[in-house]
Amino acid sequence: MIARVSVTLKPSILDPQGKTIHQALESLGFKGVTRVRMGKLIEIELKHGSKAAAKRDVERMCRKLLANPIVETYRIDLAS
Repeated sequence: MIARVSVTLKPSILDPQGKTIHQALESLGFKGVTRVRMGKLIEIELKHGSKAAAKRDVERMCRKLLANPIVETYRIDLAS
């Protein structure tokens, strides 16, 4: 089973990297971009019998290591 964890800054947190990318895209002629938020994607391969157990473990991984709950949010997608 593969878990994909998307970690991004909370909307209330300034994202200087996203702002820099936005400005660079505008300078390259991409005028329709209104906002860019930078994040990270973490892919984890798991050996679990059930999706529920896998999700539970990945949730714990996020809370303990993968995301900073003060400034980041995360989303977990599981695929077989």
